[in-house]
Amino acid sequence: MKKLMIANWKMNKNGKECAEFLIEFKSKYSNKIDAWIASQPLYIKLIINENVKAGLQNCSEHVSGAYTGEVSSRNFKEMGGNFVLIGHSERRQFFGETSKTCQAKLQTVLRENLTAVYCVGETLSERESGQTLAIVSDQLHQGLNDLSAANEENLVIAYEPVWAIGTGKTATPGQAQEVHSSIRKILSEKFPGFGSKVRLLYGGSVKPDNVEELLAQKDIDGGLVGGASLKAKDFLALCGDK
Repeated sequence: MKKLMIANWKMNKNGKECAEFLIEFKSKYSNKIDAWIASQPLYIKLIINENVKAGLQNCSEHVSGAYTGEVSSRNFKEMGGNFVLIGHSERRQFFGETSKTCQAKLQTVLRENLTAVYCVGETLSERESGQTLAIVSDQLHQGLNDLSAANEENLVIAYEPVWAIGTGKTATPGQAQEVHSSIRKILSEKFPGFGSKVRLLYGGSVKPDNVEELLAQKDIDGGLVGGASLKAKDFLALCGDK
């Protein structure tokens, strides 16, 4: 399976900027590494129209109903969307999401035949107190409980140490590999039929100057990229197209 880079644009870029990015990116992208983009919902159609895999940064656990302001994964699928980020640290930190609420979203997304990208990771205080592996294990077990629709094609796990997101700090390749190895073991035990094949992404200040060393690690299959995905030149470099 090819490596995977996911651009998480968060609440950045207007329509003109999205279109300009896509023109430059598509002109040089060689498809050596799978490249997916999660924009604001307003601009999803621009990405779909360029035949790039498009994702939501969040969705509702409900597919329809009286839930003002929520986004339906079913309607997103109907538009031609491909994947949904679930449990990003900013959703957990600013919007009170928990692994338990993420589990409901994961079930909904998988039932709608979309790919679920489930994010896990520890804070700086949790790492400094030696709780990293326990925290990540708990997030995995709670979030991935009873996912009968999951398989290696529609489930991706992104490990994002919270202390390394947008700070310029990055877990060393060895630190990242240690957690990814633990995640691989948990997935293999939880899903014996396919857990060893699920793609595991690292998300924490991934940049063109550190990506090769990160991707050289045995259990790192790609990256979930924030700031370095906002410029087409940088994202192309992450995808091996310098």
